[in-house]
Amino acid sequence: MHRVALTLLALLTATAVSAQTLTVWVWDINKPALESTVESFQEMHPGVDVVVEDLGNQNVYDRGLAGCAAGGLDMPDVYLVENNEAQVFWAQFPDCFVDLTTLGADELRPMFPDFKWAELTVGDAIHAVPYDSGPTAIFYRRDLYEQAGIDPADIETWNDFIDAGTQMNEAFDGNVKMGAIGKGSDDEWFRMLANQAGCFYFDQAATEITITQPGCVQAMETMKNVWDASTLHPAGWSEQIQFLQNDAQASSFFGSWYSGTLIANMPEEQAGEWGVYLTPALEEGGVRASNLGGSALAIPASSDNPELAYDFITNALADEENQREILFEYGLTPSLLSLQDDPALEQGVEFFGGQAIWEDILGTLGDVPAVAGTQYFQEAREVMIVTVNDYLDGEYASAEAALDAAADQIAASTGLPIAD
Repeated sequence: MHRVALTLLALLTATAVSAQTLTVWVWDINKPALESTVESFQEMHPGVDVVVEDLGNQNVYDRGLAGCAAGGLDMPDVYLVENNEAQVFWAQFPDCFVDLTTLGADELRPMFPDFKWAELTVGDAIHAVPYDSGPTAIFYRRDLYEQAGIDPADIETWNDFIDAGTQMNEAFDGNVKMGAIGKGSDDEWFRMLANQAGCFYFDQAATEITITQPGCVQAMETMKNVWDASTLHPAGWSEQIQFLQNDAQASSFFGSWYSGTLIANMPEEQAGEWGVYLTPALEEGGVRASNLGGSALAIPASSDNPELAYDFITNALADEENQREILFEYGLTPSLLSLQDDPALEQGVEFFGGQAIWEDILGTLGDVPAVAGTQYFQEAREVMIVTVNDYLDGEYASAEAALDAAADQIAASTGLPIAD
């Protein structure tokens, strides 16, 4: 009887496992990217189904907020969250997601760069595991640079970039600009340059507004110097794509994910004409790294399968083979530091003229300064979009004056003090 009972228990357990399904909420390219890891996960957990749902970026965010507000109602087992929005959840709904240290996530800390953890942790708690990153770089047209006599190897600082932009204007009578900036539509240039200088909207603890600090002032001044040199088109997202397609823009300053945007949107004749070089330093010998974008995977506390969900996450994000495929097949930049030494990074990318762009880009991961988006990211961003636009238009006497005004507005909307 005892043996029969054990056999029956084993059958019931196997049936329960086979009936389990993990749901994963994502958007866009993340669906096929994470689906590519399912087979290896199922080798560890036979019979467990994984359903990766593409709900769209905004819908994932909105439904996540609604689900957390409702006490975890209608939430998935695995939730994709953008780094710069993550602290909205941790601050407003501290109990909505599993503290992953309870599942062993402390072991993952050294596997990913510090800047990725900055927005995913609260005190000793880990609320999500780093997924992709957006280390910045300059994506450039080899042929246009060559026609203008510009060697990207000579562009080591933003002053060098300005000089090259002047050369570009002279070569094409001002019809081809060195780059573009989302003036009036985004503040991404400010965020990238400020991150490079180790400054951001708020301090790491999200207790003070820090945009009046020297690093942010330097970022603003550098951006205006580039703008005043007439090297940039004022252009939003779609306008920049059009400028690039029509040979009117020679390069773009964005996170590494922009490589996929170029491959998907540029005409066939531009294939092989693109290249990449590191973000210019703010001063000679300075940091040539920053980050724009990136996401992480979290586990809602309402999940019935937190252990399985954690195994899915670690298999997808901490496994080199899976991350290698996500990089080369789907163009998402891994945050996994060990991939920096992967020989596969030495292989050239045809669209980029055979250049081994990932070796260069991933090589900057450990140099990106850590900053925090905080729960007030969107409020600060809306203020800075207007402030950057007005500053570039000359409506402020100095970068300090512009940032002082922005800090006052952010303080009024968030209630946070301005750092000394």
